[in-house]
Amino acid sequence: MTSTTTPSLPRLPDEIHTHQEEPDTHQQPNENEPLLGRPGDAIQRPDAPMYRNLYLGTGILSQTGLLLLLLSILIPLLTHHPLLPLLVPHPILQLTGLLVATEAILLLQPTTKSLPLAKTRAAKFHAWLHLLSFLLFLSGTVIIETNKHANKLPHFHSVHAYLGVATVSLLGLQYLFGFTIYVTPSVWGGEEKAKKVWKWHRYLGYGVLLMILATTGSAAWTDYVKGQLGVSRVGVVLGVVLVAGGVFPRIQLGKLGLREY
Repeated sequence: MTSTTTPSLPRLPDEIHTHQEEPDTHQQPNENEPLLGRPGDAIQRPDAPMYRNLYLGTGILSQTGLLLLLLSILIPLLTHHPLLPLLVPHPILQLTGLLVATEAILLLQPTTKSLPLAKTRAAKFHAWLHLLSFLLFLSGTVIIETNKHANKLPHFHSVHAYLGVATVSLLGLQYLFGFTIYVTPSVWGGEEKAKKVWKWHRYLGYGVLLMILATTGSAAWTDYVKGQLGVSRVGVVLGVVLVAGGVFPRIQLGKLGLREY
């Protein structure tokens, strides 16, 4: 009787794999790495509409914070009587300015140099929105100062007043700074040299946003808001924290010179 044996299959070498996993690019730091999160978490995709940048990643926190601020301040303001014509426009204009300035930042933040057309388009919207926000803040400041002059009230008697004037002044400088870099780079010695100071425009921009938020928050401690409107301080502070919490984690480290960009 002849015995038969089943031939064994040859063993594959160890270096040959039938399935190869994709490399985990999230572990490799790159220019698109946000301040908090993984690389690519908060960047605009090639097939994504620009408006998606407004709520991408933690951006939804900023939108929630803005809504909370509007409700916390405007409802008590507009339901309080009498409506003072030289006072009511001030918080409305300043809150609208904050809304527009925040959206301008959120719109441009996720863009990258890998999508130059999308970045250029977002930059144009960013510039126009910031110009609008500056005009809104300036108008609101002029109105409240006019109200103080007409009623013979002290112009600087609170932290909110000092922060407000300082913030509007810095916002004007920031807008001029960005305008010269983008539109008249010759001021900086040419386009290449102008690109090198972009990061300082971004640093200053985020600093100004913090001042805007601090000014907004400090409004809840002013005499009029505290004594007559009954605005919820918790709502204002929470709104400010949410706006900041939506913007700052999305900062691309490469755009601040903290990664190669």
